[in-house]
Amino acid sequence: MPYSKLQDESIHQFNDIDASLSYSYANYLNWLFDDRIELIKGKIFKMSPAPSRVHQKISIRILNPLVNFLKGEVCEVYSAPFDVRFPKESKADKDVFTVLQPDICVVCDKNKLDDRGCIGAPDIVVEILSPGNTKMELLHKYKVYEEFGVKEYWVVSQSDQNILIYTLNGLGKFEPSKQFTLSEKITSSVLPGFELKLDDVFGDLN
Repeated sequence: MPYSKLQDESIHQFNDIDASLSYSYANYLNWLFDDRIELIKGKIFKMSPAPSRVHQKISIRILNPLVNFLKGEVCEVYSAPFDVRFPKESKADKDVFTVLQPDICVVCDKNKLDDRGCIGAPDIVVEILSPGNTKMELLHKYKVYEEFGVKEYWVVSQSDQNILIYTLNGLGKFEPSKQFTLSEKITSSVLPGFELKLDDVFGDLN
């Protein structure tokens, strides 16, 4: 597939990007428009302009318990916008073709953190589904998180008020949990002792 070689050219309008080309993180760094973008294997996915109020409320209700639990611990938690780069081999900007912005991620290896975000798979990724998510986008993300070794992938449905956790098994494949819903709580194999009550996540969202 054709790749853009214009690594140093700044682009000020999203519409100036040729969607038929594939792009690297080096290109991504030179995009000066306000549109929120993710790259999946070089292809551009345009994110929603801004998450809804309910989306943000759910995000905070998951983020805060994680922040409190991880105080004084090695693992750190981050929320979007936060670039996570997934290098295949070389970590050079021009050789990285997948850059995602998970709603929330937990990183336990500080060697993966730099001033621009995270390079390599976080230990936990949390994605909160919204009407703007496409099935194709979600499938691509699932494959990226599995391929690069994200240990837990939490899929949070605000419309159905449930959470599904995919856990990486010994063969490097995701295994789904049951769907957790109101009155239940989730735990994490990555963070022993952590509990999250779904009533605290989805209760009184008006």
